[in-house]
Amino acid sequence: MKCQYCEKPATFHITELVGPDGPSVTHLCEEHARKYLSSESPTPLAAVASALAKQLKLGQTKEELAELDRKACPVCGITFYEFRNAGRLGCPFDYTHFRKDLEPLLANIHDSVEHIGKRPKRAAHAAGVQGRAIQLRREMEEAVEHEDYERASVLRDQLRALESGDDAGAQPQAEQPGQGDC
Repeated sequence: MKCQYCEKPATFHITELVGPDGPSVTHLCEEHARKYLSSESPTPLAAVASALAKQLKLGQTKEELAELDRKACPVCGITFYEFRNAGRLGCPFDYTHFRKDLEPLLANIHDSVEHIGKRPKRAAHAAGVQGRAIQLRREMEEAVEHEDYERASVLRDQLRALESGDDAGAQPQAEQPGQGDC
């Protein structure tokens, strides 16, 4: 469907319920939608339009969004595109890595970017240990994918040691003589 004001494809479809004549539907391209939503019209639609403009964050162009979608966490490997589709982050470091991109979203949803309220009584794993475990799992999956089973078994052992609380799991183990010999 095309924009009502130009030949570009319509990406915004706004339905207004106006009187007994029934709904009025407006089809607009991004450029005309930006003008329409930012106009200071005295209609009741103005409040809804400003809320919609805030929600859609119209300041972001298609190119900026595509660049943001390619951004990936160095620990777990999740991309911002995967986050937008799934609605879940991959690890605790994603909050740090995507901080500048998540803050407007959190402020919009929660009206704050700071947690206020209860916290778990039992202590969670240290972020560094949890991050290392996620990284080891990812490396182990990649090793299995590349059929490097010896490396995968070393990573598995490191992961088990890390999860059991043994500090040896946090550092790569040196290969012992006799290991890997067939």
